[in-house]
Amino acid sequence: MARMPREPEAFGEQVARILHRHFPDRSVELAGPMDLILNGKHLGLENLYRMVLYEPDRGLEIVENYVNRLVEGDSIGTVPLPLSVVEPRIMPRIQPISIFNHLNQEQVAHVPFVNETVVVFVIDMPQMTVSITMEQVVRWGLNCDEVEAIARRNLDRYAPQLEIQLVDASEGGRAAIIAAQDGYDAARLLLTALHERLAPELRGDFYVATPARDMFLGISSEPTEFVRRIHKRVELDYRRLPYPITSDLFFVTRDGVAGTRKTEAA
Repeated sequence: MARMPREPEAFGEQVARILHRHFPDRSVELAGPMDLILNGKHLGLENLYRMVLYEPDRGLEIVENYVNRLVEGDSIGTVPLPLSVVEPRIMPRIQPISIFNHLNQEQVAHVPFVNETVVVFVIDMPQMTVSITMEQVVRWGLNCDEVEAIARRNLDRYAPQLEIQLVDASEGGRAAIIAAQDGYDAARLLLTALHERLAPELRGDFYVATPARDMFLGISSEPTEFVRRIHKRVELDYRRLPYPITSDLFFVTRDGVAGTRKTEAA
């Protein structure tokens, strides 16, 4: 399978050419090495670039699939969808607040979270997910808090028999890994019964690392050496994996999820 260029500017130019070839009726221009403008909307390429670097032998295939789903999702997003049809498919995702460097914050349905992240919402379709806009929320007669409640209920029901892998470390700490690889691993930080489920296994209140969308790692809060070692690995994963979220750890207690700073886990 053909490879994509590794140099960021050449990569962006190649993606633009692929978009032009598949969709000649759409306006495509490069605003920067990792920033395309598609029909007037900014499209960041950082996640796509990381996906290709992660599997370079499938580079062209990954880009082609991404482009096709992108345009399909854009088409679906312009169709008014009744709440009664999509409500069971509304799901949450955790995103870094930096997404608003390229997106209009007032147009994206979201609620603030901790560690400089936000919770956004998607409609989970069979072959793709479609982001929910504020226009859709208003059309449904809801607000973002109400959409969040729907999304969390759906997340709780999504995979009730979720498999959790427990690993004991040589330092005495313990880790809990969720790896369903369904696009919602990191989002499971939002599960209603997360503390109830993991606290007995992780010996009380615990940390959760979500360096990227498809990673969830719960770790015991002690010993310090264990937390420090895991956190260093989390920082590496945050820098290399597609769909990065944060290198900071979340602290999960019976009362909810709190943010941390790097210095607190070091």
